[in-house]
Amino acid sequence: MDALDLARWQFAITTVYHFLFVPVTIGLSALVAVFHTAWIRKRNPEMLRLAKFYGKLFTINFALGLVTGIVQEFQFGMNWSDYSRFVGDIFGAPLAIEALLAFFLESTFLGLWIFGWGRLPERLHAGCMWAVHIGTLLSAYFILAANSFMQNPVGYRYNEQTGRAELTDFAAVLTNKVQLITFPHVVMAAYMVGGAVVMGVGLWHMRRATVGGDLPMYRKATRLGAVVTLVAGLGIAVTGDIQGKIMTEVQPMKMAAAEALYESSDSNAPFSIFTVGSLDGSEEKFAVTVPGLLSFLATGSFDGEVKGINELKAEYAQTYGDSGNPLVTNSTYVPNIPLSYWSFRFMMGTGFAAMAAAAAVLWATRRDRVPTARWWTWLAVATPLLPVLGNSFGWIFTEVGRQPWLVFGLMATRTGVSPSVSAGEVITSMAVYTLLYGLLAVVEVKLFLTYVRAGAPPFEEPADHTRQDEDAELAFAY
Repeated sequence: MDALDLARWQFAITTVYHFLFVPVTIGLSALVAVFHTAWIRKRNPEMLRLAKFYGKLFTINFALGLVTGIVQEFQFGMNWSDYSRFVGDIFGAPLAIEALLAFFLESTFLGLWIFGWGRLPERLHAGCMWAVHIGTLLSAYFILAANSFMQNPVGYRYNEQTGRAELTDFAAVLTNKVQLITFPHVVMAAYMVGGAVVMGVGLWHMRRATVGGDLPMYRKATRLGAVVTLVAGLGIAVTGDIQGKIMTEVQPMKMAAAEALYESSDSNAPFSIFTVGSLDGSEEKFAVTVPGLLSFLATGSFDGEVKGINELKAEYAQTYGDSGNPLVTNSTYVPNIPLSYWSFRFMMGTGFAAMAAAAAVLWATRRDRVPTARWWTWLAVATPLLPVLGNSFGWIFTEVGRQPWLVFGLMATRTGVSPSVSAGEVITSMAVYTLLYGLLAVVEVKLFLTYVRAGAPPFEEPADHTRQDEDAELAFAY
């Protein structure tokens, strides 16, 4: 493999790894804030214990997400300097705001929440976690704004003298039609992850708890997590439907790749639930299809027209091949079809599976019932993993389906790699990152499982901040 292939692999590996933590951070911060607020309002000791318990899990995940996120910034200068030079005027603005505003909001108020027990007024202390959650949402918004520009470039002009895309309308970048639907879709997916983590951990402890004792507390957490998972799943379905139609409008090739649709369909285009085909995805051997569903997903009508890969390939070759821009000329204009096809289905499949698990948990725990079969333990372990994998498959589809573009219609991926970086240098840094990430994974899993097994801490009435010695040493919350 050459430097381009290695640079793409490295960015894919580090991005997917980093995004394992992002939805957990967004989703758990909201639910920890809910538990803490419930304690302030109802003075129910169980809510305080759950806030501290899931707050530990959130903090561990936040730390790992922070470390892995920093690496993402490095790669733009290391392996993708031509891309950074071309689009840095636009791409850099939302990323800078994300770092200076959203990240510092998250980290500052998380520190106040961790060390503020008994030292801050209760309502202000609970508000700190809400501020953390707002910070995670802002962070997601600005990062998605940068990514949405890559999917549908707006608010710029191309300077032929400098060979750069220059920002002309920052508001247009922030209100990109792709951004306005991608953001709620990603946030709903993150809430599903947070709900699944709370549900899975709660279900595992509920099955281990004795009758009475902590059983009612874990049952409340399990059912709340299941409700959030189910409701968020419905939100994902609604926003995903809208996103599919916008995607068809701005990136029709991506929708065609999602179905491996080579020939255009005038109406009633089917959607295949399962397909067996040739290795390159160009020939269908066997398929289970739903008539008209692809037309509906793409256009909102079962009779809608969906363009196929072959027709779009010819259109792109004529449009971009004759554009005169050396950054966009490409011989295929077609993404990896098998990977686009299956990542799209794994994304939906894992999401629907998580929703089914949540519905099953709500049914099994109704009227104070406790699931007793052994397989419920396996469900408790698997359920948090399903939406996490769904998020990863969703991003794989989003980025793979955009290929061969770095910025759709403006810059091909092969033209954005750093010209002075050799394949040996890329593979060396990738090996270092792989070893480092492997070590971090061991640390993350060990810490997470240790605190999960420990369960919620015993109830302790928080110290009265009005009587706290101002000169007393700060102590970690746990």
